[in-house]
Amino acid sequence: MELWQQLLAGALGLLVLFMFFPGIKATMEKSKNAEEKHWGTLILITIVLIAFVLLMINSVR
Repeated sequence: MELWQQLLAGALGLLVLFMFFPGIKATMEKSKNAEEKHWGTLILITIVLIAFVLLMINSVR
């Protein structure tokens, strides 16, 4: 990649970050104040993601 393309990609990444930051901040605050925690769902998603990555690694071999 050319230098100008790298700079453009970096600037675009920063723009996206600044656009989404207020929404992410509000969502994190709402999540902190939530009464019910979904640890089971988080663990299940993590296990499925790890299994998928392992499947992808084994399919390449």
